[in-house]
Amino acid sequence: MAVLHSACVAGIRCFTPTTDTWNTCGLISSHKHSMEASNGIKEIQLAQKSSSASIGLGSSTPSSSGTYGKSKRVWVWTESKQVMTASVERGWNTFIFSSRSRELADEWSSIALIHPLFIQEGAIFDGENRSVATILEVSNPQELEQLQPDKGLGENVVVDLLDWQVIPAENIVAAFQGSEKTVFAISKTPLEAQVFFEALEQGLGGVVLKVEDVKAILDLKDYFDRRDEVSNILSLTKATVTSVQVAGMGDRVCVDLCSLMRPGEGLLVGSFARGLFLVHSECLESNYIASRPFRVNAGPVHAYVAVPGGKTCYLSELKSGKEVILVDQKGHQRTAIVGRVKIETRPLILVEAKLQRDSVNQTLYSILVQNAETVALVCPSKGIEVQKTAIPVTSLKVGDEILVRLQGGARHTGIEIQEFIVEK
Repeated sequence: MAVLHSACVAGIRCFTPTTDTWNTCGLISSHKHSMEASNGIKEIQLAQKSSSASIGLGSSTPSSSGTYGKSKRVWVWTESKQVMTASVERGWNTFIFSSRSRELADEWSSIALIHPLFIQEGAIFDGENRSVATILEVSNPQELEQLQPDKGLGENVVVDLLDWQVIPAENIVAAFQGSEKTVFAISKTPLEAQVFFEALEQGLGGVVLKVEDVKAILDLKDYFDRRDEVSNILSLTKATVTSVQVAGMGDRVCVDLCSLMRPGEGLLVGSFARGLFLVHSECLESNYIASRPFRVNAGPVHAYVAVPGGKTCYLSELKSGKEVILVDQKGHQRTAIVGRVKIETRPLILVEAKLQRDSVNQTLYSILVQNAETVALVCPSKGIEVQKTAIPVTSLKVGDEILVRLQGGARHTGIEIQEFIVEK
């Protein structure tokens, strides 16, 4: 297993840090710095959110997706002041420098609250020359096999995977599960970082993002924001069906996902953005057709569907690779990737509903779906009481209770905006 010396290979040996302790990096909720820069920027606001709590070397971003909820850490390796600024503004304040770049580290420390680390002698040291991580190259299966938590490595291990990435990352996750050590992988793009964070679902503990492009920082932060979103419980509201009527023929969209859905899960779909219905998946058993737990027969091409980031898009815009939000009866959500979209002409049924408490404005919520027994709307959950999960639209009647997601009705390219709008 090769050990990096600064940015180069020093030899085939393993350097064990003499100590695994370092100063905890302090974070500020909002701190203003002035700086003179060649790009003409006179002043920048360096905001570090309190959610990016100081853990170890700071720069820890909590994210969750299923069992993904363990905090992930990001160290940034760059010589770009713009990348540094974008990173600090997003709560990532640990930066790696070569041993020859101490002047640059001092300059950045004078304008922002950062924690500089330095690569030398096959390890990473803090500003007081205390070792905080071992850094290793892995270029073949033999070197990967030697990477084990009981090999005398430090508390933090930074690996540079020079050949394959996905399988080695999975092997490292398996080898270090249950260990107190944190393994970082050097990533040159946000997509590489995503591979490392999602290896074997649990992912590595962190990445060293080696970039000179601000967009890489923005894209990685957007990835974390989307992962954080699934830990929030969506508020679903009980609505009462006021009308069910056959509507004629239309082009409806079946959304086939790369994930299996459980009873009670589905997509949020509606004719109006102000209220989306929870349309159940085809995971329930039937005497006439096999269950398809990866599919939601969602509705016509015009309908809105909820996607990550608090946005909506039209069902007609979905395609392979796009992400959508899966939601269950209790509002738990997770993201899923679209594997295929099928648009076919089918008979439709129009369902309208109103809120029980909305006795004054009588706001109407509407959805069109295929008129078929396999299409169902999710019912409210009643605690531990045994109750059906969803009602087929062919059995739906006035007075039935279903779930809707209330939100702002005005949208621009799927983003909620504040403006006057009438939808009917």
